[in-house]
Amino acid sequence: MDNVLLQMDDLKVSFQTMQGLVTAVDGVSFTVGRGANLGIVGESGCGKSVTALSLMGLISSPPGRVEAKKLNFDGRDLRQLSAEEYRKIRGREMGMVFQEPMTSLNPVFTIGNQVSEAVLSHLKISRREAREMTVAMLDRVGIPDPERRIHDYPHQLSGGLRQRVMIAMALICKPKLLIADEPTTALDVTIQAQVLDLMQELREDMGMSMIMITHDLGVVAEVSEQVLIMYAGMVVESADVGSIFKHPLHPYTQGLLHSIPRLDQDVSRLDAIPGMVPDMLHVPPGCRFANRCRQAMDKCRRQCPENCEPEPGHRVCCWLYAS
Repeated sequence: MDNVLLQMDDLKVSFQTMQGLVTAVDGVSFTVGRGANLGIVGESGCGKSVTALSLMGLISSPPGRVEAKKLNFDGRDLRQLSAEEYRKIRGREMGMVFQEPMTSLNPVFTIGNQVSEAVLSHLKISRREAREMTVAMLDRVGIPDPERRIHDYPHQLSGGLRQRVMIAMALICKPKLLIADEPTTALDVTIQAQVLDLMQELREDMGMSMIMITHDLGVVAEVSEQVLIMYAGMVVESADVGSIFKHPLHPYTQGLLHSIPRLDQDVSRLDAIPGMVPDMLHVPPGCRFANRCRQAMDKCRRQCPENCEPEPGHRVCCWLYAS
């Protein structure tokens, strides 16, 4: 257990809405080792970001409610922390890169001010020292002429540079865990590759763990070691990245992989997953993927499948593999 940095067991996150109770995350469990890289994959609305926000203590209550059998980080029970204790960990020991840097950065403050504030909030140093650390960190994440750029406002930077600023803010205190929530979604392909390479390089240099949240299996293939596949608030499959790509077990995972264009494939005949994600206000009984699954049986529509391990280290929630 000394090598385990984060352990989450049976996380459930629900929100009270005008229409009723929505369970956005239902029974998610995983561990992250020290220096490890976990990928969480799924389509929009599957609960990936809510899982990350719950871990960071950023779910407002009300309307949100976070429950877990276990939520341990570096030997501490996060469920028992006060708001002030959580604030000291957030940013200092757990950093997060959000999806859209233009909405995450404050438009009325310079980037130098915002990155320095992240340091001053957690470390007992002078503003001059914070400024020096900010310039050094901006330089490390590949922002040219950081001495001048610290005076720029977010709107004066390109999307790629803004994302690098967000990475600098998340890493300047050298956290033990970095959570990256769709960090390349708004970037073009060339900049995406640069940002992913940068994050990998910094992760290895700092020896930190990382959770990469994405809908892009290509991103996972490049940076992750272990992978969770989420669907409608639940983890449907988990394994090392090689097993997920070479031998996917769950029909949803298979559908995701088959829908990726390949060079030897006619792109006019992509194999799309039929149907729609279930309404989380009215979750159907049984397997949540049953209405879209080509291999669904009557049992799938009546009873929620068990989580089983048909291969060592490869877990799947599907009646096709339950004994």
